Amino acid sequence: MIPIRKNLIDGEWVGDAGSRNINPSNLDDVVGEYASGGAEQARQAIAAAKAAFPAWSRSGLLARHAVLRKASDEITARKDEIGRALAREEGKTLVEGVGETVRAAQIFDFFAGEALRLSGEQVPSVRPGVGVEITREAVGVVGIITPWNFPIAIPAWKIAPALAYGNTIVFKPAELVPESAWTIVDILHRAGLPKGVLNLVMGKGSVVGQAMLDSPDLNAITFTGSVGTGKRVAAASVEHMRKFQLEMGGKNPLV
Repeated sequence: MIPIRKNLIDGEWVGDAGSRNINPSNLDDVVGEYASGGAEQARQAIAAAKAAFPAWSRSGLLARHAVLRKASDEITARKDEIGRALAREEGKTLVEGVGETVRAAQIFDFFAGEALRLSGEQVPSVRPGVGVEITREAVGVVGIITPWNFPIAIPAWKIAPALAYGNTIVFKPAELVPESAWTIVDILHRAGLPKGVLNLVMGKGSVVGQAMLDSPDLNAITFTGSVGTGKRVAAASVEHMRKFQLEMGGKNPLV
């Protein structure tokens, strides 16, 4: 039976199957069927993340640690299963798929530890009797847009720190690799994240991604992908005065 994977919005799995993921090395092998969200679902996800932010940003460090550590443990325990699914949908060899899965587990393990090491600074002021205290605060709702080539490692290294430091998330993965994205979100959801903290909206970049860029309620965005799309992410972020981080371009020749 072909699994049907839905989007996660405000703690609920929603949407009907809209796209089919096929193994690029075996066109008879259907990995699964996936929801294809639209602009309205993207806006709902952003609203859910915004509503969840105040409580999550004030959550205890042990609560964040526990979620991230549980995710790491489950990914490690299921590395062969998840790695095989990754190889089927993305085209990596099996050993590379398992290796990338292990890397994702290590990232969650690392940031589980970082969640317990949040610190600030206290320094003297040039003014007598005055102290200066520096603290670090969560940014807010973070949009995450990831590419096809590392479908579980790149989401992990964006999602894990965002959660560790108290941010809420709207995650839009590449259309070609929805299974890896869905799996990591499902694991985190079951690890105990409050509703709305992590939202998954699978769908077209021109629709879901654009709705994210157009939203004034997205406080930051991290993007890995093409230079052309990255330029649009930057321009839209400047328009809304939001923080943005870009990893763009390629350095591998076509032989």
